[in-house]
Order: sequence, then structure tokens, then C-alpha cells
Amino acid sequence: VQLQASGGGLVQPGGSLKLSCVVSGFTSDYLAIGWFRQAPGKEREAVSCISNSDATYYSDSVKSRFTISRDNAKNTVYLQMSSLKPEDTAIYYCAAPSSGKATMNQAEYDYWGQGTQVTVSS
Repeated sequence: VQLQASGGGLVQPGGSLKLSCVVSGFTSDYLAIGWFRQAPGKEREAVSCISNSDATYYSDSVKSRFTISRDNAKNTVYLQMSSLKPEDTAIYYCAAPSSGKATMNQAEYDYWGQGTQVTVSS
């Protein structure tokens, strides 16, 4: 399984960005996919995940601002980020657990993409 994250960039506070995670080597609709982020000097944390039945989960810090979704025809999972704050600045990674089960526990994820930088600044 390979994952490729993209869509990061520089955005002003209050703005929006949409990240994409393209999955190859496996049909994405069978996989749970998670988004994680790591800010400078901080540990990596879970942001959101989506199950193979499209159940969605969010961390408290992004709930109501971020939306995770998937397009199985494109083998792609998206993270729509709105009302961005400077504290959302981080490298964002997508990942997949070999178990196939959606979880916010990053220790259960085995396959990781390379990350995409999101910077929220005026």
C-alpha cells in the first residue's frame, strides 16, 4: 500500500484548504484512512479518520471545521479544512492501518504517506 498526500500550502487564518491522499497498491474502499499532523516541536497527533463504511471521526480540536471524505472511484481520501487557525500549522500525513479498522490511535497505522505542509499565517 502506498499513500501520497498533497494539497498543502500557505493560507491566511480563517481560510480553507483541501488535502488529498491518493492510495495505490490496494483498493481504497477496503481501507480505513487516517489523517495525522505534526507541528514543530510537538508530537504527531490524530486529526481524523474514515472507515471503509464511511464512518468518520475527528479530534476535538478540528471537529466542526474539518471534513473527511472519500472518492472510491479515484482511490482518494480528502480532508477539507475550513476556518483554519495558526495552530493548525503542521505537516499533515495520511496513513492506513493493516487491520483495515478505523482508529484514532496512530500506533495502529502501518502505511504512511510522505506528508504535506500546511502553514496558516497572515
